Amino acid sequence: MPLRRATPSVVTMEFDPDAEIDHGAPLTPYRQLAGILRARIARGDWAPGRRIASETDLVQQYGLARTTVRRAIAVLREDGDVVVVPQRGTFVAD
Repeated sequence: MPLRRATPSVVTMEFDPDAEIDHGAPLTPYRQLAGILRARIARGDWAPGRRIASETDLVQQYGLARTTVRRAIAVLREDGDVVVVPQRGTFVAD
């Protein structure tokens, strides 16, 4: 995973959309998942305005705790990649 600097104080990573979570990596699992989901959005797995996989599906697919998945989604929401609609799901931002 090559590093690139977004700003002088923030380091971002490029992720393979088909990657698995590496629990031995220095990057936390929720950050890894956020990067993987962002790469899947960029690849076109989910179109703008469409719902991404549910928390339950992501928990099962990546073998993570629900709180870890929620933290990853929160990162994407804060970065403007997704929009969370209560009782409806998480959608790719337009």
